[in-house]
Amino acid sequence: MHKHAVKGMEHNMKYIVLLGDGMSDYPIPELNGKTPLQAANKPNMDFLAANGVSGLVHTIPPNLPPGSDVANLSVLGYDPEKYYTGRSPLEAVSMGVPMKSEDVSFRTNLVTLTEAESYEDRVMVDHSSDEISSQEAALLMDEVNKRFQNDFLTFYKGVSYRHCLLWRNGSTNFDLTPPHDIIDQRIAPFLPKGRDSKVILQMMEDSTRFLTEHPVNRERMRRGLRPANSIWIWGQGRKPAIPSFHEKYGLKGAVISAVDLVKGLGLCAGMQSIDVQGATGTLHTNYRGKAEAALTALKTSCDFVYIHVEAPDECGHRNEVHNKVRAIELIDEQILAPILKGLEDYQDYKILLLPDHPTPLSLRTHTSEPVPFAMYQKSGDTPGEIRAYDEFAAQKSGIVHSSGPSLMTWFINQAVR
Repeated sequence: MHKHAVKGMEHNMKYIVLLGDGMSDYPIPELNGKTPLQAANKPNMDFLAANGVSGLVHTIPPNLPPGSDVANLSVLGYDPEKYYTGRSPLEAVSMGVPMKSEDVSFRTNLVTLTEAESYEDRVMVDHSSDEISSQEAALLMDEVNKRFQNDFLTFYKGVSYRHCLLWRNGSTNFDLTPPHDIIDQRIAPFLPKGRDSKVILQMMEDSTRFLTEHPVNRERMRRGLRPANSIWIWGQGRKPAIPSFHEKYGLKGAVISAVDLVKGLGLCAGMQSIDVQGATGTLHTNYRGKAEAALTALKTSCDFVYIHVEAPDECGHRNEVHNKVRAIELIDEQILAPILKGLEDYQDYKILLLPDHPTPLSLRTHTSEPVPFAMYQKSGDTPGEIRAYDEFAAQKSGIVHSSGPSLMTWFINQAVR
């Protein structure tokens, strides 16, 4: 057993990571030159920074894309350069897709494209089809599977706009683009490339013919909502093999997230994945339910809980300035406040607060810059010079971690004094 695991057990230390996906941003005119973190009313986040240790962390290795897959793998303490195999397999694990080592899974989004004579002249309007409901999406994906399933290809239904294609004995040799990276752009330059990419492109193109006329989409348009009028396939990879979190850090862990990506990451790491009713991955999620689930897990079965909140990232992709600020405030008020209250009875605990990557409103996609973190330990509660939790305050501390795994090791081992 690891030395630090023993130390943690002696003090019965509890660990919480609270990750606001894509919280980090640039200063923006609508917020008088502040970032959403600076503009938000977030007394509890500021308390962590003011009474703990604050700094910056590089979560994305230089040669990898700044996706939530790479970033969360990194924050959870696994080197993406060693363990990253692609986004979709992590989601597939969470969805219970029966995946063999030679199979390849692909993320399949239900997206909204503009109408145009030829498929390639269309423009990507929305990567989430107005955050389509899971019920509506299930009906559309049933139709997609009915049309395209064969001995090699099967589609599996997920949550909202996020679904999965499994290609038995497939290849990963494709150049595929995430749809949230090309909002408001003509799709022609971003269509699938690679040896068998014709198969993928054909399905994407053919899907527009029957999805546009589907009763679900006709009804959505009647209600003034965007139709999910195409599938978009990307994020390919094979099943990852990562060591268990318990093996690595000597702690029993759980993840709490609404998105299959993070649930699957937790399951691959041998952690519990706790489902919270009403957790959606959008601004309108059950924040309080996540806090309660985390406290229950710490009381009953876990030393370590990783709470992931997708809302700020979605608002960043949709360029919803005030919703992004609101998402941060809701995390503070409805997750962090009850957690701090619920942890009062423990002799000692640590909280690590951070985003996985920036999702700047002005760019509507992820970037690779370092992100601000705050680490607070009950027994090391000493006011420092930093008064607030945000990108610029964290930078002033001069503390920089070169990678997610280095931050996680420090978080678990280092006493704050």
